[in-house]
Amino acid sequence: MNRHKLKAIFDAGFEAVFKLFKSQAETAKKQLSEIARLEKRIKALEDRFGQNSSNSSKPPSSDWPTKLRSLRSKSGKSPGGQKGHKGHNLKMVDNPDNTIVYKVYNCSNCGSCLDNTIPDDCRKRQVFDLPPIKVNVTEHIAEKKTCPHCGHLNKASFPDGITQLTQYGPRIKSILTYLSQYQLLPYERTSELFSDLFNIELSAGTIVNTNRVCFEALKSAEDKIKQQITASSVVHFDETGMYTEEDRWWLHAASTDNLTYYSAHPRRGKAATDEISILPNFYGVAVHDGWNTYFKYSCGHALCNAHHLRELKAVKECYDQKWAIDMTDLLLKIKEAVDTKRITAGSLEQDKIEAFKKRYDKIIKAGIAENPPAKVEEGPKKRGRTGKSKAENLLFRLKERWKETLYFMYDFDVPFDNSQSERDIRMVKVQQKISGTFRSINGAKTFCRIRGYISTARKNSLSVIDAIQSAFEGNPFTPISAEY
Repeated sequence: MNRHKLKAIFDAGFEAVFKLFKSQAETAKKQLSEIARLEKRIKALEDRFGQNSSNSSKPPSSDWPTKLRSLRSKSGKSPGGQKGHKGHNLKMVDNPDNTIVYKVYNCSNCGSCLDNTIPDDCRKRQVFDLPPIKVNVTEHIAEKKTCPHCGHLNKASFPDGITQLTQYGPRIKSILTYLSQYQLLPYERTSELFSDLFNIELSAGTIVNTNRVCFEALKSAEDKIKQQITASSVVHFDETGMYTEEDRWWLHAASTDNLTYYSAHPRRGKAATDEISILPNFYGVAVHDGWNTYFKYSCGHALCNAHHLRELKAVKECYDQKWAIDMTDLLLKIKEAVDTKRITAGSLEQDKIEAFKKRYDKIIKAGIAENPPAKVEEGPKKRGRTGKSKAENLLFRLKERWKETLYFMYDFDVPFDNSQSERDIRMVKVQQKISGTFRSINGAKTFCRIRGYISTARKNSLSVIDAIQSAFEGNPFTPISAEY
């Protein structure tokens, strides 16, 4: 075999081996890429599975039946009332409505008659109870008189609101609205309660009509509440899903310490907030959870740090990253410093603010080191943003939105979290759990207006039933804003 033929065989063999190794290398590269993709996918699923109400915004009802650790730290106090706590119990009254005297007629020892013996002393006990409830019926009679001089027929006028031959009064209407809109009793159970307590038989239609009348009566009160919220310096905003006529709607909430406004809308985004028209005309500080729509408005913004604490807890549990522990400690220390200083002053010392901010930046830098940028893969560029982990997303938000995160440190009027708004929308979620959906759009809007009014009344320490009765009587309660 000549040299040229050997060389050709060698070259062919070498090329075959080279192609084999190249094919294996490409296969190995694809496998590594696929393994990396699957690892990333598995991690994302693990993160999702590891979420619960203590480390995310998921509701407690979605938790597995296991004991969860609260974000609250131990106070060191024993359970029950603390030392110095003023207890509350029934107190005897000086003038009871009824008195029953139990006399001693004979001596239990010798049997002597004691009818004419003056008592040495007596013991007293009082029982607090409700008398049988009886509906009071008031008949209104309007006279008619014919003038004997000119023959004109004169008719007396009934008071405002007395329009039917028979009708329920404002107290019964207020209790009806209270039970269905505040206590969230279904119509059937509300009817049963009225039958058992008051011996009144009610239909579901009567309850619906009563709520509709209350809705109309509260129009002016709702407008004033909305105006005062818009003019406030700090307002809490939040939104949550609600089902209306089996479609996905959204409840938008805006609230302060003494005001609450709800609005039901089919949209969640800017189209809804523009139509509600609070944020477009608001120039104070909006406290919220960082939803992007809120940042489209030119007011001030403060982020909810309760959300941050839950997300930091998730980063600690799912990624085991130290910066999350340090950031949690820092936020809680700043809150403690603000709460302590607020008692005697209106702001923190400048050197303390700078020290906290410096530590904040240091923790962010450490977090970036624990989450280095992902390597750019070779090959054709993929469309869209590169996926980031929850730790990276949180870190980026805390870095870019540091001012909004620490707003409470610079301004004591701004709260640490958005718990006010979360409390205000909680009962809406309870309503959805009970009813599942609103049967009509009008029903959803009626609920929002009445609940906003009730929440405002509660925040101002008013009786809910009395406040609703005032609305039926044409004089709904409207708080006077402290900022006016």
